Amino acid sequence: MERENEAATDWLLLDHQLCFALYSSSLAMTKLYKPLLSELGLTYPQYLVMLVLWETETLSVSELGKRLALDSGTLTPLLKRLATTGLVTRTRDATDERRVLVSVTDAGRALRQRATGIPEKMLCATQCPVEEIQALTRRLHALRSTLEQARTDSSLPD
Repeated sequence: MERENEAATDWLLLDHQLCFALYSSSLAMTKLYKPLLSELGLTYPQYLVMLVLWETETLSVSELGKRLALDSGTLTPLLKRLATTGLVTRTRDATDERRVLVSVTDAGRALRQRATGIPEKMLCATQCPVEEIQALTRRLHALRSTLEQARTDSSLPD
């Protein structure tokens, strides 16, 4: 009995790690997306970029990076590939040439129509009610915000 209590409170067990639960769930989710996105000619990170651009039409690279939590070193090659395939354009901002604006093209907008069934397929794969997925998504957004704040705080617990 004592060993069971020790195991239940041993925070160094893999199955007790929130980070591993999030990481392995993310991998499983990405693997489910792969064949759906292959039909669209997109990788998962490219799909995320397109989701944002379908909402906003045009964003600067830095705004896009903030929205996706990606640095420009990761984002730039992604955007170059999307531009090469004709889904987005990259142009210098006329008012500030240091800024690069990314815009969805007509081909990119047309791709949105082909992607409309993906969220429903993913929802079915989770076997969870919509309300549960919405609550989980809100909770994960709150957790990310809390973790980002903890990273910027200099007073992390020892």
